[in-house]
Amino acid sequence: MAVRVQLENFDLGDELDKLRAGRTDIGALVSFTGLVRDDTGELTALELEHYPGMTEAALAEIETEAQRRWALNDSLIIHRYGALKPGEQIMMVAAAAPHRKAAFEAADYLMDFLKSRAPFWKKEHGVDGAKWVDAKEDDEAALKRW
Repeated sequence: MAVRVQLENFDLGDELDKLRAGRTDIGALVSFTGLVRDDTGELTALELEHYPGMTEAALAEIETEAQRRWALNDSLIIHRYGALKPGEQIMMVAAAAPHRKAAFEAADYLMDFLKSRAPFWKKEHGVDGAKWVDAKEDDEAALKRW
């Protein structure tokens, strides 16, 4: 079980290889990688800010709750901060479990809670200046199913 908040990019394949290295008890490994999306063609960067220590603690709580709900062999959360360009990796989650249903549900749970409860502040930089990104009602509504 690991949580990392980092400036540097990550290699998805390497991270998944490390997660399952030497393990024969994992029957399913589900991952999700989030990318910086530019819906309008005008985004130059997405800037993410956070408070070190507080952010890692919040992510660890989300991960601990996923482990409590599902029989996981392991899990991983990586979230980047700083200025990221469209198309760059912003985050990933991975859930390893003996069976696929637990791995899929845990990864989905992790994503829903990261979108709504991870303490990151996002600012979009575009051709017309910069603006803070507001929370989305859909993200909050997604939590109700858990």
